[in-house]
Amino acid sequence: MDYEVILFDADGTLFDYDKAEAQALEKTFKYFNFEYNEEKQLKKYREINKQIWIEYESGRISSQYMRIERFKQLFENYDVILDLHEFSKKYLSLLAAGIYLIDGAEEVCSYLSEKYKVVILTNGIKDVQNSRINNSVLKKYIKHIITSEETGYKKPDAGIFNYTFNKIGHVDKDKILIVGDSLSTDIKGGVNYGISTCWYNAYENKNLTELKPNYEIKDLRELLYLL
Repeated sequence: MDYEVILFDADGTLFDYDKAEAQALEKTFKYFNFEYNEEKQLKKYREINKQIWIEYESGRISSQYMRIERFKQLFENYDVILDLHEFSKKYLSLLAAGIYLIDGAEEVCSYLSEKYKVVILTNGIKDVQNSRINNSVLKKYIKHIITSEETGYKKPDAGIFNYTFNKIGHVDKDKILIVGDSLSTDIKGGVNYGISTCWYNAYENKNLTELKPNYEIKDLRELLYLL
């Protein structure tokens, strides 16, 4: 396994997005003086956001539309006067401040950065991701942060990998490993592009697709032994 570059997904792989999302939503509700019930609002928001992100990652809607539409749907039955742009803006600022790492992320990035070029490749919103990563303890280990908004493509599209290879000055696919929690974006993108893949499957979900990752781990520290 003579790799030179490790491509990491961000949310759900290195960063605890669920925790950041939950806290950002609660704080945004409270900022606008809306009653918040985690079981009710968070559950509904996640259902809406999941579908919205599927549409966004497939290219059917834009980032700007996605940012507003999810809250438009969330508040469609609320009898309130609300500036959705301001609500979204506040939510994203709080989300960007939610720097919570997956267990083992710093240890793994620190170790790998001494032997490999560590790159983050994410479909997340550029401003949110850059803020979160640059203000985290991982910053010093990361050579490049590449977002889908920057490239004009989203994982699993080959365009985002072409952009990444050009930016980091690397062309040998045999020397690249992508690590991510999503079969549909990280693993599918890697498999289609012809690079090695490692599925971070912390919850031990069943792989019901035809995709076959080269490796599967449930703890990031397993990478220390694989690599």
